[in-house]
Amino acid sequence: MATMDPARPPDGMEGQDMQRAVAVVVGGGVVGASAAWHLARDGVETILIDRQDRGHATAAGAGILSPGTSLRPVPDYYPFAAAAVRYYPELIQSLVEVGETGTRYEVVGKLILAFTDEEADAIPDQLTLFERRRASGMPGLADVSVIERLQAQSLFPGLGDVRAAVHVPEAARVDGDHLRKALVAAAKHHGATVRSGDVALNLEADAIRGVLVDGEPIAADAVIVAAGAWTDQLLAPLGFSTGVEPQRGQIMHLTMPGVDTSRWPILGGSGDQYILTFGPNRVVMGATRETGSGFDVRMTAGGVRAVLDHALRVAPGLATGTVQEVRIGLRPVSPDGLPFLGPLPGYDNVFLATGHGPTGLQLGPYSGKVAARLVTGGPVESDLAPFAVDRGAATSTIPA
Repeated sequence: MATMDPARPPDGMEGQDMQRAVAVVVGGGVVGASAAWHLARDGVETILIDRQDRGHATAAGAGILSPGTSLRPVPDYYPFAAAAVRYYPELIQSLVEVGETGTRYEVVGKLILAFTDEEADAIPDQLTLFERRRASGMPGLADVSVIERLQAQSLFPGLGDVRAAVHVPEAARVDGDHLRKALVAAAKHHGATVRSGDVALNLEADAIRGVLVDGEPIAADAVIVAAGAWTDQLLAPLGFSTGVEPQRGQIMHLTMPGVDTSRWPILGGSGDQYILTFGPNRVVMGATRETGSGFDVRMTAGGVRAVLDHALRVAPGLATGTVQEVRIGLRPVSPDGLPFLGPLPGYDNVFLATGHGPTGLQLGPYSGKVAARLVTGGPVESDLAPFAVDRGAATSTIPA
């Protein structure tokens, strides 16, 4: 694998200043922004390029950071998610050191709600699962306890008549759009260039020499593809497909006039729906998971109804809130539910970091760090075998 080791120039550049090695990152979501920041901070000349299509998953994502409470049936997700969430405090502190304090990252806790007898009966098994994960190194699962209805309602005013709840006090949340902007600003602080335009990989003599931005060639020693749901559009001229497809998510934002929601915990439970809050008075409710949506970014009556029906069943007190907006994001969902992190077969200077699905804000900053390390040859602590680009979830029409 060709890499750009910070300790030495890339092949063919011996004797030249490392600052002249160039890496291009395609995709300006949280994964690409993180990769660009890590590269620029490591002394690589970095160009971050985004087409700014509607439907960016980062801007619409909820930002719930509690992988230990997930019930995803994908075992390989959990070790990587543990590393990703452990990395968050270091990431946030590094951004603060360059003046980026507006990520809205905060530990606020989470309530896993039980409304029915069946859900209440499942609580002991949940506690056993969480303790086993905590013992194996999953962060964010200390001091987990069962609380009764009145205590749950005191933590989240407006909550409905629950049977009980599991309280996970170390769960955290982050504002995805704020985090992305902070990462982009930090990358620029370290010298990265940010551009907008339509990007194509520049293939010359069976090698990727960089990219074309609105037809203009930009030479690069390495390219990171962090294009989310648009990944296969970029790779199609190479005859390669990851199978990553867009999944529409509709997520509603309310404001609660005169109510301080800044410390309310995240609400979760059975199913994929959730509620979380930000200060001073914002409530975020969602989200739909509309497989087969394509690149359709419309707000639909059915989507809005699904979100509202769930949210007002869980927390009837939110009915007095003011609807501010509905955000639409296109999650990049891979065939097996795991992201792609690694070199593109046949092109040792092209690296994919895509396919994070509903876990982009949990895994994205760490995935960007990993992608940057793959470019520079720095150490990668996590096992990337489950995320290999050629693991079988992707297909190629390139002749063997």
